[in-house]
Amino acid sequence: MATSDRRRGRGRAGSGGVARYLGSTRNIAGCVLALTGLAAHFLGLAGTLWPLVVAGLYGVGALLAPPERARTAPSPAEAETGALRADLDALRRRATGSERFPADVTARVEELAGLLAGMLERAEALAASPDHLHVVSRTIRDYLPASLEAYANLPRAYALERRDGRGPSAHEELLAQLDLLDDGLREIARAVHRGDEQALRDQGRFLRDRFGRSELDL
Repeated sequence: MATSDRRRGRGRAGSGGVARYLGSTRNIAGCVLALTGLAAHFLGLAGTLWPLVVAGLYGVGALLAPPERARTAPSPAEAETGALRADLDALRRRATGSERFPADVTARVEELAGLLAGMLERAEALAASPDHLHVVSRTIRDYLPASLEAYANLPRAYALERRDGRGPSAHEELLAQLDLLDDGLREIARAVHRGDEQALRDQGRFLRDRFGRSELDL
């Protein structure tokens, strides 16, 4: 059983390699030149050695074709942030597409989602601080969904009802929680984007040194 499985695995791997080569730039270039040699044969230009001419032209095309571009695998940081982006998009769609949330709540969720998406675009910088990545991950997969779900479970009229001295309404409590998340995430965003800001400052310093003087000083 194990031997037959290994043979089938090798067979699948071999067929996959053949399929990749058939679609490769080298095979396509070789086929184009080989067809040129075949056309020369039908026109009577290749003589009796036309099979060698066709094979030789195929070989020339395959050898001279540019190599396939290497496909770079995503880094672990990119893979992690890619999964988080998918979860964030799903959370945003659920929140903004639900009638359970008032307009001011969905607007805050959109702001938070935009803030999170901006940090996820800087995968390597975010992953450089495991604590920051952890907070962003937990916000997307735990903190924000938990707050929204708890609110959505309440009857809409009760959630909006004012307590008149008995504490904030559920609506006000949710907005306060979203504000807390916003404050914490903005601190992380500043840390994540600090490298980009420094690069911008360095570029500005270079430009002022290079172009801040008159042409007569050059």
